[in-house]
Amino acid sequence: MGLVLVPSLLKMVTLLVVIIPSLTNAERPPSPGYWPSSRFRSMSFYQGFRNLWGPQHQRADQNALTIWLDSTSGSGFKSVKPFQSGYFGASIRLQPGYTAGVITAFYLSNSEAHPGYHDEVDIEFLGTTFGKPYTLQTNVYIRGSGDGKIIGREMKFYLWFDPTQHFHHYAILWSPKEIIFLVDDVPIRRYPRKSDATFPLRPMWLYGSIWDASSWATEDGKYKADYRYQPFVARYTNFKASGCSAYAPAWCHPVSASPFRSGGLSRQQYRAMRWVQSRRLIYNYCRDPKRDHSLTPECWQ
Repeated sequence: MGLVLVPSLLKMVTLLVVIIPSLTNAERPPSPGYWPSSRFRSMSFYQGFRNLWGPQHQRADQNALTIWLDSTSGSGFKSVKPFQSGYFGASIRLQPGYTAGVITAFYLSNSEAHPGYHDEVDIEFLGTTFGKPYTLQTNVYIRGSGDGKIIGREMKFYLWFDPTQHFHHYAILWSPKEIIFLVDDVPIRRYPRKSDATFPLRPMWLYGSIWDASSWATEDGKYKADYRYQPFVARYTNFKASGCSAYAPAWCHPVSASPFRSGGLSRQQYRAMRWVQSRRLIYNYCRDPKRDHSLTPECWQ
């Protein structure tokens, strides 16, 4: 007996197809014309990192690292040394299926050195439910705050590929004048240094982690981590951390994501970034009418 769709059900199915972004969409950003990741040597996990927490949920195998979350613990790692600028990248593959409430992260922070008053630059993958794409969240914190408020500067994207099928390279370029977030060498966001008050200037360490953030990670906490689907696994490889360490001499020259000696993105890189922000950007804190933008002056400077 064949399947018969009544008009109302057919309409519902059609609506769902429209609402859920396609992960098989062949549309891709234009070439950035320059590949910063090719300038930096890969290293093994043991060359630059150490376990931070959840060692029993972490497995290193030559150049790759696997970490996982279950009902007992997640896991995290940290760079051996702090940096004052640099290029920080890793190729990451995420878990398919139900991952709501789970955060897989790759980020810079000095939270341990400056608790309650720290800087942070985040790449975070927000877990999802069946049939819906991961959200890539980028975020910048500036000197935390001493009054209990943490002022985030979130921009969220849907990727133009399925991050569970293959490894893709995600990177943060932190220089004295800008922060650039890159996905497979495509710039997706540029955060310029408009003032010392809105830019991280103190040394930071490089971290990675997987953890339960059910209170907010998926649709503002609507969907929680469901441990029937445990373990939740993230795989990292092709680690790159190159730049001026906190112990480097004053003449250390910051690395760049630019093809120009003077720095700055090229016209092709800006074109690729505009493509991403016009087609894949789903949240921009500067355009959120519910935010108090007196706390984020870079939105109107």
